[in-house]
Amino acid sequence: MKVIIKTIVLLLVAGSIQSCSLLGAAGITSQGQPTKKVEGKLVSTTTNSSVNVDHTIWDNLLRKYVNKEGLVDYEGFKKDFKTLEDYLKILSTQDPNDDWSVPELLAYYINSYNAYTVKLIVENYPVKSIKDIDGPWTKPYVPIDGREITLATIENGVLRKMNEPRIHFAIACASMSCPPLLNEAYTAGKINEQLDRVTKDFINNEKFNEISATNPKVSMIFKWYEKDYTVNGKKDVIGFINKYADTKINANAKLEYKNYDWDLNDQK
Repeated sequence: MKVIIKTIVLLLVAGSIQSCSLLGAAGITSQGQPTKKVEGKLVSTTTNSSVNVDHTIWDNLLRKYVNKEGLVDYEGFKKDFKTLEDYLKILSTQDPNDDWSVPELLAYYINSYNAYTVKLIVENYPVKSIKDIDGPWTKPYVPIDGREITLATIENGVLRKMNEPRIHFAIACASMSCPPLLNEAYTAGKINEQLDRVTKDFINNEKFNEISATNPKVSMIFKWYEKDYTVNGKKDVIGFINKYADTKINANAKLEYKNYDWDLNDQK
């Protein structure tokens, strides 16, 4: 009887560990990463942070291999892979913590997500879609200070918990219907203005959204993450869109959602 009970206990413990691992892999937990929230209006600043990460290498790569439409020259990145690795080494040796400012954390995790997504594509290039790669978001792929976390952790376990819904238009999942990859690095000193710009550009781009007062057709991003889009603390997808849209949607309009194109955002 004791053997049976001991076996059951061991199975429960093993199941618990597996569940925690799965939660982390799916990005539900932060896997030990800090999740400081934006309080009030986000202010771009390099002050009040114990660390200011230098994103110059990434900035130069983006300006060289990403065009104004956000399409990526993956062949160019492949030829310049050593430079990309130099930047990733800078990221991996950092230890983000609560002594970092919110702007610094946002810039660091957005750039990390985008840079490691580019690395993932380059390592599997040529590929038609990121979804053709095994476990692109759920495999531990991003090393940070000796720990390995997933891309899903960065998105769902860290960035989405920081109370800044504009991150959804900054992180790029290497697909045609994803927000375009900005051809400059995010920095703490410009983060609010950069997030404003990419959000406005995405919402008003007819490739991603067909905005009208009565018959709006919008990106699936607004459905998948609808609880993130709030106005005055309450979920309000239309109200959020209207803050940035040139054409305003009637408050009682029904949103339709466009098909999502997972083809690679390649310049080809």
